[in-house]
Amino acid sequence: MHPMSKKEKKPEDVTPEEQTEQAVPTEETEAEAPNPLLEELEALKKSLSDQEDKFLRLAAEYDNYRRRSQKEKESAWSDAKADTAAAFLPVYDNLERALKQETADEAYAKGVQMTMTQLKTVLEKLGVEEIPAQGESFDPNVHNAVMHMEDEALGENTVVEVFQAGFKMGEKVIRHAMVKVAN
Repeated sequence: MHPMSKKEKKPEDVTPEEQTEQAVPTEETEAEAPNPLLEELEALKKSLSDQEDKFLRLAAEYDNYRRRSQKEKESAWSDAKADTAAAFLPVYDNLERALKQETADEAYAKGVQMTMTQLKTVLEKLGVEEIPAQGESFDPNVHNAVMHMEDEALGENTVVEVFQAGFKMGEKVIRHAMVKVAN
C-alpha cells in the first residue's frame, strides 16, 4: 500500500469538486442526525412561552381579584350603612305619628319636632333620602301599593295617600313606600 492513500490526500492535491462534496453535508446526514442544540433551543422557547403565558394569566387573575375585593369592600360599607339606616326607620315612623297628634303642651311638640329634624339630618348625612310618593305616578320599583281606589278626577296610577314613607340610599331602596293608588 502506498504511504499516501486516496483518503489522506494533501490539501493541495484535492480538487475543487471534492472540496465542495466534503464541505456541503448531504440531506441524508441532516435528516439522520438532528442537531441537539436546535432541539434544546426549541424546547427552551416553548418553556419560555409557557412561563410567559402563566405569568400573564396570574397577573390578570390578581388584577381581577383586586378589583373584586375593592368592589366587595365598597358594597359591604354601603350595605352596613343601609342596614343601620333601616334600623332607625321605625323611630322615624313613630316621630312622624307623634307630630301628627294634637297636644296642648307646646314644649313637648317642639321637642318632638327637634328630634325629628335631627333624625332627618343624620339620615341625610348617611346618604338616605325619602322617596317622593304623594301625587307621583306609581312606580313598583319604589312604591308598595297596599290599597286601590277608583276616582276619575285623579290620573291613572297616581299615588293618592302615603301610609309609610319609603327611603333609598343612592339607587338602592332601603324601604319601599307603602301607598294607596288611584285607578
